[in-house]
Amino acid sequence: MKGTRNLTLLIVGAVVLIFFVWGCNGYNKLVTGSQSVKKAWSNVETNYQRRTDLYSSVVKTVEASANFEKSLLKDVIEARAKLGQVTVNVDDQASMDKFQQAQGQMRGAFSNLMGYVENYPDIKSTKAFQDFQAQIEGTENRINVARQDFNKVVESYNLNVKRFPNNMIAGIFGFSEKAFYKSDPGSEKNPDIQFNIK
Repeated sequence: MKGTRNLTLLIVGAVVLIFFVWGCNGYNKLVTGSQSVKKAWSNVETNYQRRTDLYSSVVKTVEASANFEKSLLKDVIEARAKLGQVTVNVDDQASMDKFQQAQGQMRGAFSNLMGYVENYPDIKSTKAFQDFQAQIEGTENRINVARQDFNKVVESYNLNVKRFPNNMIAGIFGFSEKAFYKSDPGSEKNPDIQFNIK
């Protein structure tokens, strides 16, 4: 009788210990995954900041190089200011959408500026301007890679949150799915390219 009771306590203790170790392991995986998502998003933001800084340098170069269309410069400066007001929460798709919209406005304003610069050969021929163009192209590639890396980390984390049995731990401790970085609205359509050759 006493041996059966000790065996029962031993089995119960072993089961409790197994669940405790499993729970700790699952919780730690979720914490690690959540931090990986934040780090990956930080890498995305770092590359966007690099682009914004480059845009600002181009604006200064253009401003100093020509009697220029001031409204175009103003659009870029205003878009940059709006961008600085957006705070991103990787748990909230709406805040990511707002950030993406602000980035799109910045990119659009800068594209208009670059189109206008085409009419100013003295600006285009300066070494500083040529360097900025090359750096911006490289930065766009970095942004694309960082966004893809972010989505991979989010996918891994979200699978960990949703798969059994980790979903039980996630529910107990309040871990929820993270938002993916989505493409710009309308980017799934083919661009309308027109060649006005005369």
